[in-house]
Amino acid sequence: MSTIDYSKMPLRYLMCIDVKSFFASVEAVRRGIDPLEAYIVVVSDVRRPGAIVLASSPKVKSEFNIKTGNRKFEVPNDPKLMVVDPSMSLYLEINRQINDIFRQYAADEDILVYSIDESFLDVTGTAHLFGDPGKVAVRLRDQIKQEIGLNVTIGIGDNPLLAKLALDNEAKKKKSQIAYWSYERIPETVWKIPKLTDFWGISRGWERRLNKLGIHSIYSLAHFDPHILESKFGIMGLQQYYHANGVDYSVISEPGIQKSKGFSKGQILMRDYYEKEEILTILDEMIDDVTMRLRRHRSLCCSIGFYCGYSSSVNHPGIGVSKRLKVPTSDTATLREIFRSLFVKHWQGEPVRQFNIALNDLTEDFGRQLSLWDYTGDDGRAVDLVIDEIRDRFGKTAIFKGHSLTRGSTFFERSQNIGGHKGLSEVK
Repeated sequence: MSTIDYSKMPLRYLMCIDVKSFFASVEAVRRGIDPLEAYIVVVSDVRRPGAIVLASSPKVKSEFNIKTGNRKFEVPNDPKLMVVDPSMSLYLEINRQINDIFRQYAADEDILVYSIDESFLDVTGTAHLFGDPGKVAVRLRDQIKQEIGLNVTIGIGDNPLLAKLALDNEAKKKKSQIAYWSYERIPETVWKIPKLTDFWGISRGWERRLNKLGIHSIYSLAHFDPHILESKFGIMGLQQYYHANGVDYSVISEPGIQKSKGFSKGQILMRDYYEKEEILTILDEMIDDVTMRLRRHRSLCCSIGFYCGYSSSVNHPGIGVSKRLKVPTSDTATLREIFRSLFVKHWQGEPVRQFNIALNDLTEDFGRQLSLWDYTGDDGRAVDLVIDEIRDRFGKTAIFKGHSLTRGSTFFERSQNIGGHKGLSEVK
């Protein structure tokens, strides 16, 4: 038995709510099809055989074993399957509607949007209005189905961790799609989770580390010596021990310590890029996007990083580089030159298929420290701000650089996307 005194643990009414196959379900509803009966696969780009499956409806998962992360070429050529582009603007609108329903049951500070299809609700403060969390869960499930047409799964717990574990390990398997895991039920629920990787927060890497200590189940992790875990893995090892015992002190309405923020952008290219100038055009366009976001938030970056992934035909992990800047900046031209020099220094002519860039370690832009040795004026910053203002007022394509008209540019195609995907696609 665990030595933890659960009577001293914080007791709240938490819900973790997940929309079943969100993207695919929205596509089904907009076509007048019951999401549970639909055969829909949403892919990142229907034109590309290697496009990633973003969502598949429950029927597709159960009958064809096609899930998020598969590739389009893995989807069987079956006439009843509908393979469609994503409609990100529609998904965001539906997400807004769902969150409006959540606000009928919990205050804004008691709602945590974990992802576009999953949220946490703390209904402790409204229990006197709506009753116990089980009744609230049924009302929420039925209301979302009736008003929006989507099916949700709900895990209820005495803390956020137990709610998430209830969702992932029991609710999704029940006909009601609702499950409640309390402190009292930890021996029959949390400790019975069969695999370490079925537990929220335990990756395959963590599984390998724990296996080396002879830990192969959540039960054994929960009953292992916490001092050994802490000595081996530090505070994270101790956290894994307490999580395995269902302990989570976090409260949604209490903001946690903010980690160092940054802005990033990624792009998987439509084809392999071999020419240096074409590759640099892609890099320049991505830098334009991210630096504009940086200035919009009145921030400067103190470090940068980028990853360049190569074609699958090349047996090479790609380039991963980070660099600390001597002077914090948000200047597009300055950052472009740094990124370009890093890429040219490490690239050996391999075909490029993916780019990810990041501006990290942000600080507020209160002004700038001038240097007597390399100050060349402020013309670049002035130009950046004018371009930002024009794009904010008239759209991204109102002004652009000449290289965006050259072969290899993805500027105009991406300008129509939301969150990296198409906006509202036409129903066919």
